[in-house]
Amino acid sequence: MEHVNAASAPELERTLLTCLRSPRWSRRVAEHRPYPDLASLLAASDEAAYDLAWPDLTEALAAEPLPALAPDTYAVAHTALSAAYAAYEARFGHVFVICLDGLTPDETLDHLLQAIRSRLTNDPEEERAVVADELRRLATERLIDTLRGAGL
Repeated sequence: MEHVNAASAPELERTLLTCLRSPRWSRRVAEHRPYPDLASLLAASDEAAYDLAWPDLTEALAAEPLPALAPDTYAVAHTALSAAYAAYEARFGHVFVICLDGLTPDETLDHLLQAIRSRLTNDPEEERAVVADELRRLATERLIDTLRGAGL
């Protein structure tokens, strides 16, 4: 935590933007330092994410990559997933986001297809809530990975 607390605000905000492409979120997390421990940092991250308005989330969504399958997955699976992504984007106007933390590569395809099918039945307001939750989960996962990998 000392690296997070000691980093300059611009440096920390740049690092945080790799976790969630929301300048408002990264500023809020950086501004609430010092953090006594990881749990406090993650709680602040969640709180900042919960406070994001839809325009902030849309900004973050614009930079989100689509979840990918392992390269050795059958071509027909890639085709099915591409069609599902296209249907989702046509319905909601943004990329499909989902946190796949804890899934094995063998579980990914079925989980993605099931989630897209299920979420396509949501009305736009329901889906906004799901998207916000998935972005928070992704930010948490990426923040933990960043802290492990960058020595922050």
